[in-house]
Amino acid sequence: MRYEGNIFRPPGEWRSYLLQVTVGCSHNKCTFCSMYKDKRFHIRPLTDIFEDIEMAGEYHGRLGRPVKRVFLCDGDAIIMKTDQLLAILNKLYDTFPMLERVTAYAGPRSTLTKTPEELKALREAGLYRVYLGVETGDDALLHQIKKGVDAAEMLEAGVRLREAGLDLWVMVLLGLAGPGEPSRRHILATAKMMNEMKPRHLSALTLMAEPGTELGEQVARGEFQLITGEEALMETRLLLEHLDVDPLHFTCDHASNYLPLKGGLPEDRDAMIAAIDRALQDKDLMRSEYGRAL
Repeated sequence: MRYEGNIFRPPGEWRSYLLQVTVGCSHNKCTFCSMYKDKRFHIRPLTDIFEDIEMAGEYHGRLGRPVKRVFLCDGDAIIMKTDQLLAILNKLYDTFPMLERVTAYAGPRSTLTKTPEELKALREAGLYRVYLGVETGDDALLHQIKKGVDAAEMLEAGVRLREAGLDLWVMVLLGLAGPGEPSRRHILATAKMMNEMKPRHLSALTLMAEPGTELGEQVARGEFQLITGEEALMETRLLLEHLDVDPLHFTCDHASNYLPLKGGLPEDRDAMIAAIDRALQDKDLMRSEYGRAL
């Protein structure tokens, strides 16, 4: 098992065997993201990936610890050629007899290069879940943060993944537009896109000014204003009020969030909104800035 650079995974993949199939992010231009700035993107040779799988098989076999989940790193495994991904999936399921699921990040642009038939083939071969960083449903804001796609393309990418049968997990960013009216536009456009995309899972994270990012530099120069904890809670409340995806697994419990929330929609909507209202009345219920440190 060999890794190049820092490795990132979604919080829910903490029990997964992390297999690096690409290095870095194929886009790597988002103004808010620092995750892969230290890497030059490239796709690892299939022979190296297969060697890693075999090493992992031997290692876990010696421990007597079966591998049940695998996450394909780094930031956008979907960009690989479909026949290569199918070969990797087949190798994984052949090597780990108790393997239940394989998951990966999906970039919107790379998703749009796949035909619906290719995405369905990946699902049938055992790619179970994909994580899509939507960030916002606001078209102008997507352009501003250099996401690489517009709102229509982002929606199309998500719909393609869902219609292929993949378990779609979407991430959005609270605070991405800053305070005031842009905040409201961002949240309402995001809720509208989610209602059309219909993911099975939605995680709302809160923007933090990461050093070394374009947005972090904008904050340092006073060109962009981060929202307060109270404003982040109000964005969360507005989002919950306007989501009508049913069913939807909603989480807002990332380390960046001011108030951990988790539940199902629509059944837990009122309870989560009530928790927000209590925190708005009693600031001691909110995480401190120190408590949000990543």
